[in-house]
Amino acid sequence: MNKIEMLNKTTVKIDVVSDVVCPWCYIGKRRLEKAIEDLSDKYNFEITYHPFELNPSMPLEGANQKEYLTKKFGDQARYQQITKQVTDVAATEGLNFNFDKQLVSPNTRDAHRIIELARKEGKQLAVKEAFLKAYFTDGVDLSKQENLIKVGSSVGLDAEKIKTLLAGDEGLAEVELAEAEMQKLGVSGVPFYIIDSKYGISGAQPSDTFKQAIEEIGSKIAATGEACDVSGC
Repeated sequence: MNKIEMLNKTTVKIDVVSDVVCPWCYIGKRRLEKAIEDLSDKYNFEITYHPFELNPSMPLEGANQKEYLTKKFGDQARYQQITKQVTDVAATEGLNFNFDKQLVSPNTRDAHRIIELARKEGKQLAVKEAFLKAYFTDGVDLSKQENLIKVGSSVGLDAEKIKTLLAGDEGLAEVELAEAEMQKLGVSGVPFYIIDSKYGISGAQPSDTFKQAIEEIGSKIAATGEACDVSGC
């Protein structure tokens, strides 16, 4: 695709609110990516991820994953039922979930700080994917700083920058502010998608639902898109 073709296409901005330990956020990511791929000949896309903590009060050292989720879901039978269901759904999207490898449910604030650092460096999508895969597929303990550094640097972030960030409070205020802003918008669960800063979609919808929404909103953007002339914009 040449530059003229890219300029002639409407750009659709999609803000995604999610957590790195949310299975439906990973499933929704794949479904959205499929919709984007199917519509890539018609639209350019600008994707930005925003933080959400499913359990902001989780201790920094994390908690035993199976015990935590069993208590959350009610009992062990329910835990087995839900994890199997979500694993089966993930498999239909080409994802390999391994709940048996996930020994620790982490506090995800530091992961979000790293994802925000990645956004500033133009590597957010790769880092977000790396954290989701590390947790759900590889069973990486994201409560440990050395693992956070390893995951972030595996896709191009500078390891020393991550170490410096984790050693202080860099990015913490930005994550807290972003979460507060999403709460003001009424986002109480994830994944949540905001298209063109106006239209909200809740949950890991099927790819066809994303496609329909993008095409409807994209046509509105194209019809009402702002333009500039010699007198201004």
